[in-house]
Amino acid sequence: MRMPRFSFHIGLSTTLFCLTSIQGLYAQTPTFLNGERDVVNSSLTSTEVSHTGVRGPIASSEAKLPVKNGIREVIPQKYKERYEEWKNEFLAAETGRRQWELYEHNDAFMLTIMISDEDKHGAGTSKYMWDDNGKLIAATIVLGSRINEGYPNPIYYPVMNALAPDATAAMVKNNVLAAAKIAHEFGHVKQVAGMDGATYRLQNQLIPLYNEILLKNGRNTKDPRLVELAAKMGGTPVEIWEDREYWGEANAMLFLRDRITDQSAHRELFGRINRSVALYARDYSERFEQIK
Repeated sequence: MRMPRFSFHIGLSTTLFCLTSIQGLYAQTPTFLNGERDVVNSSLTSTEVSHTGVRGPIASSEAKLPVKNGIREVIPQKYKERYEEWKNEFLAAETGRRQWELYEHNDAFMLTIMISDEDKHGAGTSKYMWDDNGKLIAATIVLGSRINEGYPNPIYYPVMNALAPDATAAMVKNNVLAAAKIAHEFGHVKQVAGMDGATYRLQNQLIPLYNEILLKNGRNTKDPRLVELAAKMGGTPVEIWEDREYWGEANAMLFLRDRITDQSAHRELFGRINRSVALYARDYSERFEQIK
């Protein structure tokens, strides 16, 4: 999840914005560790991706095996205090504790967590690594240095947006927003671990080509070349982006379900989420409706 800075109308404008936003990531220095790196070195494949789009291949001479397994926290001293507060908030919910322990005691996976100043309010997950058998063995989560601030738009982030300042105090105190962003990123790791690595990398390789053709053909999505690419990827770039982000949001919703125990605050929060899902993510409503 990267904090987008935009506003637009629903419908065609939304589609065009998504295309422009994703395409823009290909042509400029990405926030955090955005970009796609596909490297094979003996038993390892490494891929870096953004959660608001992906870029084309970036050359690299090597990919190294994880130096350790479990969770590796690489936090500058100046951010350690706030990071511990965010982490403790995440671990205060059963979902957070369970997911943290899953990786902390996993002897076949390394999850690295870092903090960056590049996008203070956003976060991203990248540097996915697979072994020869297609099993995900590593990933890196990069948190912005002020993720306890900044509310993403409701269109692709209906859960975190529901924590906006006019929400009840019970929802926004104690770094709940920061912990929800951490949960969102854990959701991305969970999603990627559950899918075929070759498919994931293929999507990242073909999305730039799809968007390049679309921008040159008058945005004709019925172009046979685009139809073929979408079939290979399992969807259009916007559909793939939406699917990835909504899996992250579903995990953030699981965290909030466990963390917000006050019944009144819970009803208000989930009412906000459900309204945004109904407006902007109707095709994905089932994955949110299962979380009560």
